[in-house]
Amino acid sequence: MADAETDADAATDPRSGAPREPAHPPDPAEAGADADERHMRAPAPVPAGPPPSHSVLKSLLGAWALAACSPEETTHVEDHLTECAPCADEALKLRDAVGLLQADRNLDLPPLLRSRVLENCLDRRAARIPVPVWATPYDAETARLDALLRDFGDAEWHAPLQLKWFEKEEPTTRRATVAGVIGHLMTVDGLVASALGLDDPLGASAPLSPTDRTEAFWRSAHAPPTRTIHEPWRDQSHTLIRTASFAGRGVAELSVSYGEFALPLRDALIDRAFECWIHGWDIANAVVYPYPAPSGPHLRAMIDLATQLIPSTLAARRRAGRASPARQLVTPGSPGRSLHLEVEGAGGGDWYIALDSPAAVGSAERSVAQVALDDVEFCQLVAGHISPEEAAAGQDGDRDAIRDVLFAAASLSRL
Repeated sequence: MADAETDADAATDPRSGAPREPAHPPDPAEAGADADERHMRAPAPVPAGPPPSHSVLKSLLGAWALAACSPEETTHVEDHLTECAPCADEALKLRDAVGLLQADRNLDLPPLLRSRVLENCLDRRAARIPVPVWATPYDAETARLDALLRDFGDAEWHAPLQLKWFEKEEPTTRRATVAGVIGHLMTVDGLVASALGLDDPLGASAPLSPTDRTEAFWRSAHAPPTRTIHEPWRDQSHTLIRTASFAGRGVAELSVSYGEFALPLRDALIDRAFECWIHGWDIANAVVYPYPAPSGPHLRAMIDLATQLIPSTLAARRRAGRASPARQLVTPGSPGRSLHLEVEGAGGGDWYIALDSPAAVGSAERSVAQVALDDVEFCQLVAGHISPEEAAAGQDGDRDAIRDVLFAAASLSRL
C-alpha cells in the first residue's frame, strides 16, 4: 500500500491534485513502434463456433482472393486451404486473376514489342527464303497500311481525301476516296507485277504511265471502289514480295518501265514503298488516325533514291526552260558543281547533288550551295505535299542552284 501511495503521489501535483505532466513527453515514433509491436504480438482472431461446411468455404474463395472476407472468415478459409488441395488450387487461380483486374494498367502494347518478337523468332530460326534488303521497305509499308485498313468500316472506305502532287510549277490536287487510293496503289504496283511476269490487274493492254493507269482504273469502275479492293491489293503485294524473294539476286536489276522512264526492280520497290507510306499518311489523315514515318533505314533508302533521280529531273526541267542554264559541263563521271543537301532526322545524312549534268558526280569540294531539311519534310516535298517555298529550313549559297534543286525534287511527285 505504501508503494502504491508513493506512486500515486508521484503521478499527481501535491498543490493542485491534478495529474502531473511527464518531464519528457514520449517520442511519437517510439509510441508508434510500440503500437506496431503490440499489434504484431496480438494473436489472430479465434473464430467462434465450428468451421463452416466445405461448400460454404468454397463459395468464400472469391471474396478471400479479393481480401473481402471478415477476419473470422479469413481464418476459416485459410485453415481449410491447408487441408483441401482442390480448393487450394482454385484459390491460387483466383488470386492470380485478381492481379489482372488492376484498373490503372496501361493497355497499350510496348512500342518495341514487335521488334523484340521478330528478333527472337529470327534468332531461333532464320528465314529459309529471306526478303531482299531492297524489298524490305515495301514489305514493311504494305504491312503497315494493311494493318490500318483491316478494321475500317464502310464509312472509312468511302471517306473523301485530296491527293496532292506538284505539276510543272504549281501544286495540283484530285479528290478521291480511301478505296480509290488503294485501287490507285494496286494499279501502279501492277507495273512491277508485269516486270516479274505476273498478271497485270488492268490486263495486258494497260498503259504504262502511272497517271494513265490510275485514270483508266477509275473510269472502268462502274461504281466508286469499295472495301472489296482491299484483298486484291493485299494479295498482289504479298505475291510481289514472295516472287522477288524467290527470284534470287539477279532480279534486282530487272527493268520496270513507267512509260517515260524505267527503274531497276530494287529502286522500283523502294519507289512503291514511298508511295505506299505517303498515301497511307493521306488515308490516316482522312480518318483522323496517327501514322508515323517509316523506320530510319527505310526512310534513308527513300531519300537516297530521290537524290539519285533529281539530276535527271533537273536536266529535263532545264530542257523545258523551267531551270537555269548549265554553267560548267564536265566529262561524264567527273566531279561537277554540286548542292549539299543536309537531311536531319533518323533517315538523314549528307548528299551532294550534281547541278549541271546527270552524268557528273556530286562533290563536296565543288559545292556551291547548301540546303538543310528534316527527313520527313524532304519526303513531303518529293511527294508534292508541300511547296518548294515552304520546304527549306536553312539555305546558303547560290540561290538559282537552291531553287532548281527544290523544284526538281517537287517535280518527282505524280498522281
